[in-house]
Amino acid sequence: MECPEEEQSKGGKVSKEEIQTWGKSFESLLETPHGLQHFHEFLRSQFSDENLLFWEACEELKAEQDQEAIARKAKTIYDDYVSVFSPREVSLDSHARDAINHSMANPNKQIFLDAQQQIYTLMRRDCFPRFITSNFYKELLEDPQSLEESSEKPST
Repeated sequence: MECPEEEQSKGGKVSKEEIQTWGKSFESLLETPHGLQHFHEFLRSQFSDENLLFWEACEELKAEQDQEAIARKAKTIYDDYVSVFSPREVSLDSHARDAINHSMANPNKQIFLDAQQQIYTLMRRDCFPRFITSNFYKELLEDPQSLEESSEKPST
C-alpha cells in the first residue's frame, strides 16, 4: 500500500544527475522522494525493507505533536518492528531494546531514537552499498526513464 506522497512523487521526471547523487551519499538518497521510493523498492526485492519502514515510522513519530497520537504510534511501531513477536522485527542490540521496553509505559517522541540510529547505521553500512552496486541502481543510471516505468509495475 502506498501513501499519497509516494503517488505524487511518481509524477515528476527524475534526471540522471539526481540518480547519480543517490550513489554519492546515503543522506541524499533518503532526502529525495524518488530516491526513498526506489531504495524501498530495492529493499523489498531483497526481503529487507523492514529497516527502512521502521526508520520512516520513527521519523513520522518525531514529527507528531499530540501525546495520544504519540502513544498510539509508539505502540504500533513497537508491535510492528521491536517486539520479539513481530514478523518484521528489526535487529537491535539488547541495550536499545531494553530502553524501549522500559519506556513503553510512558512513550514520547524520542523513545526510538537510539534504535533508529542503529538501524540508520545498519542501512548506511549494509543496505546502501548493496543498493548502489546493484543491477537495479545501474539500470536506473543507464535509463532514468526506467524509474518511471518501474514505479508503475505492481510490486511483488
